[in-house]
Amino acid sequence: MPHAATASEADAAAPGSEPVGPLERGLAVLRALAAHPGPRMRPGDLVRATGLARSTVDRIVATLTHLGYLRIEDDRDVLLAPRLMELGNAYLTCCGLPDALEPLAVALADELDESVSLAVPDGAGVRFISQSTRRRTMALAFQIGDLLPAERCAPGALFASDWGPEQQADWRARLRDDPRDAGFPAVPPRSAPPPPGEVESAFRQRVADARGAGWAADDQLIEPGLVAVAVPVHAPDGSTVCALSVVSHTSRHSARSLAEHALPRLREYGARMEAALASPAPPATPPAAGGPDTSRAAKAELGPEFLQSLTRGLAVLTALGSAPGGLTLSGAADATGLARATARRALLSLQQLGYAAPAGEGRRFTLLPTVLELGYARLSRLSFAEIAQPHLARLVEQVHDSASVAVLADDDIMYVARVHTVRIMSVNITVGTRFPAYATSMGRVLLAGLPEREAAERLARASVRPLTRFTRVDAADLAEAVAQARRDGHALVDQELEEGLRSIAVPVHDRTGRVVAAVNVSTHASRGTLDDVRRAVLPALTAAAAAIEEDLAVVTERVRLPIP
Repeated sequence: MPHAATASEADAAAPGSEPVGPLERGLAVLRALAAHPGPRMRPGDLVRATGLARSTVDRIVATLTHLGYLRIEDDRDVLLAPRLMELGNAYLTCCGLPDALEPLAVALADELDESVSLAVPDGAGVRFISQSTRRRTMALAFQIGDLLPAERCAPGALFASDWGPEQQADWRARLRDDPRDAGFPAVPPRSAPPPPGEVESAFRQRVADARGAGWAADDQLIEPGLVAVAVPVHAPDGSTVCALSVVSHTSRHSARSLAEHALPRLREYGARMEAALASPAPPATPPAAGGPDTSRAAKAELGPEFLQSLTRGLAVLTALGSAPGGLTLSGAADATGLARATARRALLSLQQLGYAAPAGEGRRFTLLPTVLELGYARLSRLSFAEIAQPHLARLVEQVHDSASVAVLADDDIMYVARVHTVRIMSVNITVGTRFPAYATSMGRVLLAGLPEREAAERLARASVRPLTRFTRVDAADLAEAVAQARRDGHALVDQELEEGLRSIAVPVHDRTGRVVAAVNVSTHASRGTLDDVRRAVLPALTAAAAAIEEDLAVVTERVRLPIP
């Protein structure tokens, strides 16, 4: 039974206590990985970047790898894993803005035929929480989670209108400490730092102009060619909660013509967004009570290498995103299955580290946009092939045969990811290769994932011909093979594409359950019977597909990921 909220919850994260050490150090490792220019680091690099002892780094990496937030390649390289986006997704759910406003932002982008963004203030910077982009040759590369300097973008001038003396001092200190903007990976660093007084004076003028006009422009402040116009979106209490901006390129608009083109619609949609925020929100569904504290079992399994406090702290962080508006201390304890005192220590740490804050009358705790610095923008840039690749590599290690992922392309399948095995005799296929869907295991799985009528139409129009003496070419026979794949959840094709080549495939589903790809293992027909292949390969193949689906679901919860 959930705890009732008490008056003491306002003091749950009162200043004066030190953060939980393992949580603080674990977040430092994640920040170092997210800020590193390359995709991977070695433990020694993390030691130098964080100042932590090597033994501490090793324990943190082992714990985060167990949680699925990191992965290890080549026995020593440390990489961020897609599941880490759970933390950023928790913030985006907790703040409630994307759910409430993104449909309007998408509609505005369609209407203007320009890219539209939602951004929130984050310290002396501006962080994106929603992107609705247009597909063009000159495409915008910003991602959800990217942080921009306030003085180099349109929303920054709007947010700075509300800055108090402390925020202004923080901004000036940042200008002094990082004059080239090297701490903002999403923007090109300045080739030479301008005089601080010049930057400060120009920004003050832009802030004053924005305050008077109610909107702000960015005339190639981020980089040459990029222009933007933004308006504020206010909460019912009048505070600016986010900025709505339209971004274009000088090949299409000047800053002035973009304002003339977009500003009336921006203002209209900004007002509609404010109305959406003012509408009574539906009652939040309380998060389901957590089960037993799973960190205990992991600690028993992994021993001293497992940091239980780090695991519990991250569990509290994700729990705060289980509903818009955050949770009370009691709600966080219930959602995680942790003792109230343990949840309180984690909340205290998250508040002191700048990732959470009390909201309203202090009984609820919400996540702050700084959570997005934990690798969200970098992981948002992953392609579907990059998500699948490590799971294919693990599958190949298990079965010792080549593995691939393919999608439907007209009446063919097209390979989008592949990992080769090391054998004297192996199957040599490259990414981009296309084969007729009717004669391949992945093709039959993909056809089986379509509505039956569409699958039948594709088979009927395909140019079916015998590729080997084993190829099925009879229409009824092919229809039955696809139906069998639908019933079995896998397809096994024996020498129909090429003599001596045998393959088995299973589907890959997106977060809605739709089949979007297939993963297969190819082997030589001499290596056992068909039943041998099923017994030896199908369990590992199914597990690999499930792992790809899990990562895909996390990545696409908030990010639009095109699948070829």
